Amino acid sequence: MLVRRLRTLGVRNLADAEVELGEGVTLVRGPNGAGKTNLLEAIYVGLAGRSPRTSNDRETIAFGRPLGRVEVDVEDSRQASTPRGPDRRTFLCSIERGDERRHQVDGQPAGPAHAELRPALSVFMPDRLVLVKGPPAGRRAHLDRFCAALWPARTEARRRYSRALAQRNALLGRIRAGSAGRDSLQAWDAELSIAGAELAAIRAEALSALSEPFETAAGDLGLEGEAVITYRPRSDASSAEQLAAELAERHDSDLARGFTTHGPHLDEVALDRGGRSLRRYGSQGEHRLTLLALLFAEREVLLSEDRPPPMMLLDDVTSELDAGRRALLCERLIAGGGQALITATESAQLPASCPRRELALREGRVIAGVEDAADGSAEAA
Repeated sequence: MLVRRLRTLGVRNLADAEVELGEGVTLVRGPNGAGKTNLLEAIYVGLAGRSPRTSNDRETIAFGRPLGRVEVDVEDSRQASTPRGPDRRTFLCSIERGDERRHQVDGQPAGPAHAELRPALSVFMPDRLVLVKGPPAGRRAHLDRFCAALWPARTEARRRYSRALAQRNALLGRIRAGSAGRDSLQAWDAELSIAGAELAAIRAEALSALSEPFETAAGDLGLEGEAVITYRPRSDASSAEQLAAELAERHDSDLARGFTTHGPHLDEVALDRGGRSLRRYGSQGEHRLTLLALLFAEREVLLSEDRPPPMMLLDDVTSELDAGRRALLCERLIAGGGQALITATESAQLPASCPRRELALREGRVIAGVEDAADGSAEAA
């Protein structure tokens, strides 16, 4: 899956423009404030229908503009050898100041099934460090998206659990209001437990696959001490029946609080180094290395399962890496194919030996580029 073209209209400080993208590594260079991060965000918004930086969609709209619009053309390169050529799709996300948002694929509303039509997205941005140092909900959501990319056929498990949880919580509210009987909880205990046991098993399997690649990537990138990623479920149950029994034991507390206080929606994904929580005790630099190691571990697992490589959107990723680890970063990006966009203030922040295309930005405009660069030079396009 390759992103071939990006078109922006009214997005942050980016000029209304069309940008061609190539395979492999692309270095997006320019001074601070040039719009490099905004370019990566625009690609994500167009493909995913939401920003990786903010939950307020309107923040992505340029000042003084009524709406922001992103179009992204995606090509399935795996079908390039077929008689009709590669399969192409256009993703569109339009956000208006009146809070109206549209996300479409080839003119049709985008849904979960369309995730197969685009590359998975791996994002490194300062805003994304909350994935390491923030509350568990963000790590759970990230893990569930990774599971969906790794095993598309299992995506429905998360939605089934969410629906059952919403129904059980609504029932708790009705029971508290006196419009439903307590005995009716048993049916939703069973429903939630079946979906919950399946979801927990999927998460545990994914984290087991990530464990060794995460430790290796963290060590290679310079995170000292043994780096460990583990799944810590709230429940001790090993089956749906046991989880249902645990839920039944908590009927009183759930009714007192008005919501479900037990289950996979409260599980933790723990990131530790040397036996200590990186969330609590890690420095800002360690948080950066942890996030980067996690993204590379996910990429390795996806490739090992013969899934398309994710598109890597890496903002200011080289600033705290020494020359040796910058070289390792490039080696990892090149291995396995796919696309990677890396932002930097100058070409020299990537090793001269790293083959790449370059885009130069100034005040939100693409002003220069090179088709291929392996010596750190830059020429006007």
